[in-house]
Amino acid sequence: MNKLVLTFLVTTLAIFSGAWAQKATLSGKMTDAKTGAPLISATVQAGSAGSISDLDGKYSFKIEPGEYKVIFSYVGYEPKTETVVLRPDEAKVLDVVLSESPNILSTATVTSGKHERALGEVTVSLDVIKPSLISSTNQTSLNGLLDKVPGVTMVGDQANIRGGSGFSYGAGSRVLLLVDDVPILQADAGFPQWEDVPLENIEQVEVVKGAASALYGSSALNGIINVRTAYAKATPETKFAPFFTSYMSPKNKAAKWWDTPRYNTGASVSHKQKFGNLDVVLGGFYYRAESYNDSTWTRRGRWNASLKYRITDRLSVGLNSNFNKSKGSSFFFWGGNDSLIYRPGAAVSESSTLRFNIDPYVTYFDKANNRHKLMGRFFSVNNNSGTVEADQSNISDVYYGEYQFQRKMENINLVMTAGGVFIGTRVAAPLYGDTTFTSRNMAGYLQFDKKLFGRLNLSAGFRYEDNTIIAPEIIEYKQGATIVRRDTVPGGEIKEAKPVFRFGASYQIDRTTFLRASWGQGYRFPSIAEKFIYTLFGGTPIIPNPELTSETGWSAELGLRKGFQISEFNAFVDVAGFISEYNDMMEFNIVLAGFPPPFQSRNVGDTRIKGFETSITGRGKLFGLETTALIGYTYIDPKFKEFASVDSLRFGSPAFQQTDAYQNAINSSICSGDRANCRNVLKYRYRHTFKFDMESRYRKFSVGLAAIYNSQMENIDEVFEAFVVPGLRQYRKEHQNGDLVLSARIGFFATDHLKLSLLGNNLTNREYVSRPGKLEAPRSITVRMDYDF
Repeated sequence: MNKLVLTFLVTTLAIFSGAWAQKATLSGKMTDAKTGAPLISATVQAGSAGSISDLDGKYSFKIEPGEYKVIFSYVGYEPKTETVVLRPDEAKVLDVVLSESPNILSTATVTSGKHERALGEVTVSLDVIKPSLISSTNQTSLNGLLDKVPGVTMVGDQANIRGGSGFSYGAGSRVLLLVDDVPILQADAGFPQWEDVPLENIEQVEVVKGAASALYGSSALNGIINVRTAYAKATPETKFAPFFTSYMSPKNKAAKWWDTPRYNTGASVSHKQKFGNLDVVLGGFYYRAESYNDSTWTRRGRWNASLKYRITDRLSVGLNSNFNKSKGSSFFFWGGNDSLIYRPGAAVSESSTLRFNIDPYVTYFDKANNRHKLMGRFFSVNNNSGTVEADQSNISDVYYGEYQFQRKMENINLVMTAGGVFIGTRVAAPLYGDTTFTSRNMAGYLQFDKKLFGRLNLSAGFRYEDNTIIAPEIIEYKQGATIVRRDTVPGGEIKEAKPVFRFGASYQIDRTTFLRASWGQGYRFPSIAEKFIYTLFGGTPIIPNPELTSETGWSAELGLRKGFQISEFNAFVDVAGFISEYNDMMEFNIVLAGFPPPFQSRNVGDTRIKGFETSITGRGKLFGLETTALIGYTYIDPKFKEFASVDSLRFGSPAFQQTDAYQNAINSSICSGDRANCRNVLKYRYRHTFKFDMESRYRKFSVGLAAIYNSQMENIDEVFEAFVVPGLRQYRKEHQNGDLVLSARIGFFATDHLKLSLLGNNLTNREYVSRPGKLEAPRSITVRMDYDF
């Protein structure tokens, strides 16, 4: 019996050993044709067998002997097919070089699904901005770049995507800012610092429009801005770009208060290089401004470094860091019309700030080519600021950790992404009762992306969020030594947990046409600032609201992307209809008590925003001229779901005057004066926006034109017009047709490495505002040099 068993085992082993020995091995390396950089997570397919490239761009897999058509593909690149004949036991090496696709719909994106995906296949509205637009328009902060994106408006420093946000005075954001897929919002206010983003080291900026909380959590209620930083290429690269901007006299000569020139100047520098398995990216930026606004100045410096080391072909570690130091002064609103429009109307705030983040990460591909990522971030803010009215200093720290697992199942065209997130914060500030708050956010998420029939892309995601704020049970607010307010937090904790979902689909009708539909839920937990702030802002009291609750909502859209080509100019037109609904929307609103009446973050009820957007994006040779274009128009219809009628404003009962409908109407400037003109419009929104930016190059010269049009902001806080901002009501009456701001630029390519530019902004010297009470820059002229070597 034992002999029979032994014979059986030996025979079986011999059969399987023989079968294994018959297989061939195909291996090689995939690289970029232009830079020579390895292509990571590229796909190799030969019949039913295949592999994914590792961190060095290498692949290897075993396959039955025979003749195969091997397909090499990578998102954003032209696929390549090679025919190979493999013999038993043969080990064949096949290196492949892939070139970037000229088709703009093939542009690689990451943000919509946490993995690389062609722009045409994305199931949501997504815009991709390349770094060339930063240099050609001399952007010194990310918010200036975002203002060129269709559907995105900057209300002051607050990003607003398709009308999803109003103006929150620097507290709370419905748009989540990511740097390399990791959130970077200030701990206390949940607000982005646009000037901290390292523009000198950007690979591309991706803007997702619509709710994205299912993947990225709270604060992604209205959309995402993901800054993907640059990486070292095979050839070392250094860039240096100094600039100088001079502000000219305003159209209203009486408004010119200065005798010495008003200007801003600065320079950026970056260096990228590989040292064996070590990739190094360094960057720096300095900015100095003597503003056209009286008593306003800025000094700002930034230094950043990114290190990445490949330990093996499957394991890499990295450390990114960014340090920002700034000093300056500003004011909240102007002193009045005419000669006072560039002068402060309230106390001037001075600040000295140090902000920095340190981001370690680990990436590992296991033997089954599953990707494991560990991402961390420590983000620290030390802000010394205030006015003679109030100390507005704050110290805050954010601790972020995320584990992400991703499995690509090429045989069934399925990508699964799952992960867990922990965010901890610590905040201490006189703004919040001069006490210490901590918070924690724990979340888990899961997403599936499936391709069917080679044309249909399906996406589904889920996230569960658990939020906690830990505070003193009794919070006392003081003015000097006097306690002026006392709030209670039962048990010293505020807790809440919610699930959110998203679904999307994209169908490729033909080679250049994609139809998409998406629906996603959004969720935003109140920031510490929104619940507990107590200060004076431009002479107006801002008071806490411990009872403030989270806001939720959803957004949906139906869109079509259609690629087209004129000459060698490759472009696409995108048309989308969208709708968003928010429940218990959080907005700062006036409280009808005391004088001046204070502002407080409140749940103003439910809102609905409908609209449509159309845009054209393109690049390539248009009639022989190298050309880029970004053009778009957005229309929104933003409304409160509960809004009082004209008659109820006149004759409403005391009980009715406590309702959201009454409060929303009575606090609206659009309902002031003649009540018969009162109509339902959300505050701080532009109904119509138009963006245009186009640049062409002929031989050594380039010419660019840009235009931004915003219709009038129909509705703002009534108290601003009536009491707070001098001359605001008159200014708004004189600007009822909105604002068109024109810019132009000329570039001269002296050599392959040197470009000189002359830029003119606000060519018509128009007086305009991005938020009520503070004028934007008059006409200016900028000179810039871009040198790379």
